Amino acid sequence: MSAPDHGTFFRNPRISDVENLAISMRNGLCRQKYKPVDYKHLYELAAAEKMTSAKIQLKIKKTEQVSKINKEQMLLKQHRQVWWQEHKRLSENRQKAEEEIKTFLDEENHKHTFFSDMRDLEHKLSKERDTYQKSTIVPIWQLKENLKFRLSEMQWHLSEESCVKSKINPVEMLQQIKFVKKQQTAVLEFLVLESLTLERELEDCKTKALARSFEEKTGLFLDIPSALLSLECPYSDLKTLVIDEYRKLAHGYWSKLQETDHQLEVLSRNIEWKEEDQWVFQAVINQYPSDLQRRRTLYLDALQRYLPHKSRHDLVAHEKAWERYHFVRNQRRVLMLNWAQARKAFLLKAVATAAEASAALETEVALADSRQKQQEICADLKAKVLQWKAQQEEAARLEAAIAARRKEKEDEEERLQKKKEIIRRAQEKEKVKKYWTEKQLKWREQEEKDLQCLEELRKLMAEQAVKDRERVKFRQALLEKRLLEKKELALQEAREEKEKEKCLEALRQQVAVVAKLDPARVVADTVASKARMGVGTEEEFDLQKPLFKLHTYSEQQVISDPRLRIELALREAGLHKTPYAKEILPKIPPLKLPRRDMESTAFKT
Repeated sequence: MSAPDHGTFFRNPRISDVENLAISMRNGLCRQKYKPVDYKHLYELAAAEKMTSAKIQLKIKKTEQVSKINKEQMLLKQHRQVWWQEHKRLSENRQKAEEEIKTFLDEENHKHTFFSDMRDLEHKLSKERDTYQKSTIVPIWQLKENLKFRLSEMQWHLSEESCVKSKINPVEMLQQIKFVKKQQTAVLEFLVLESLTLERELEDCKTKALARSFEEKTGLFLDIPSALLSLECPYSDLKTLVIDEYRKLAHGYWSKLQETDHQLEVLSRNIEWKEEDQWVFQAVINQYPSDLQRRRTLYLDALQRYLPHKSRHDLVAHEKAWERYHFVRNQRRVLMLNWAQARKAFLLKAVATAAEASAALETEVALADSRQKQQEICADLKAKVLQWKAQQEEAARLEAAIAARRKEKEDEEERLQKKKEIIRRAQEKEKVKKYWTEKQLKWREQEEKDLQCLEELRKLMAEQAVKDRERVKFRQALLEKRLLEKKELALQEAREEKEKEKCLEALRQQVAVVAKLDPARVVADTVASKARMGVGTEEEFDLQKPLFKLHTYSEQQVISDPRLRIELALREAGLHKTPYAKEILPKIPPLKLPRRDMESTAFKT
């Protein structure tokens, strides 16, 4: 509601307004011009509008809820398909691994005592598991079945309304259940302690294995291979040069490996997640294959379900960190493979160089006079070693360039992905803008159509008004003609009446009665004066009584007209302005055909 205009209420009263107000008060408050406001009807209309608005809002909320449920069901269906495929793959891998382990144990059982000990341990664990099941799980199932049977007996006694006292003791049953619960709690605590002990032992073994693997890795890089130490080379300086080159090569790879391990350590240190959450994250991502459509959306939704205590921002940040960690691990694996290939190639090259040096020495012994040739051979060998060194350095440089290009390619792909996302959002905004533009255009077109229909209706109304004015003139002329005829007829009747009155007066004079003298009647009240004074009247004069009785149609008679009912139906459907409605409405006959003398013949030719 808009704010009231106080200027329209508070103004200086004029003398004419005061006089009009006095006249209104003098004439009475029950005038037809001032009708009382029906607030009850207005409240009912407001309540009906509020109810309609509430129903529409409830319908919108139901639609949104149904859409959300459908989306959730679609995601669950896709998750179910992926989970079923993963379950099938893991089941096949487990079965294959168990078969391979069983085959390996059967084959190696007769060769080593360790495998026979493992088989005996397996039988022992199987017996312990059977004993545990008999002593703990079987009594629980027996207690459950016993409780079910006793409950059915109690229900039967209650249904039969038996007066026989039941033999079931509830207190004894509760004590038995509490005893079983206490026993199971003790067993579970013992199993938890055993599992913690086994986990500590496995962690210790893992630490020892990692320490041993670190020592072996250090020895693999920094220790001189026995093949180089036992290399039979006739020239000590050549052997020293080969060992030095190996140390330089190993030191280069070792520094790269330390740098990669440092990156992995920094990345793992920056990840603040628990080991269990990290394992869940990695397991969920590995479930969804890389060629699956909408893979990222699906595994992010699954992670939000498995890790409800993590927000989507935390999941995305951990995803980026995990991808970086995975990339560095792949680099480390590639580095180890390159080192193994380079080490193998270096050893082969060193053996070949030593063989060439031995052959050169033999040539020098056989040809003692060709010393220059020996120097050339040594220089050639040295040049080959330097060339091989340069080749190794070039290979390392190319590997670093390839890794940098891969990183740049990944950054470019991420930038393109972000750019695509920005373009997609801009396109969606453009679509929304286009939609609103089209909607406003439709509104304008509808408004123009309504204005055009209004103009046509006004033209039709103007034409109808012209026709009505012509009809009124025609009817007025007919009325004037009829009035003239009536006047002439009245004059003739008056003349005839006057002549008749003269005849009657002459006849009355002949038969006149002489009235008696009554002086009291002259001063007495007449009937009209008594009526004005209210003497002898029983009814009260009704001030609000209408002057004339109205003879018109009732509401039921108006509603029963088929033309009105069809017009209301078309208006509710929004079709009352269509050409079809304009064509069909004049053709509908009324419930009762009009009389022929009421039909207008003014405009008929």
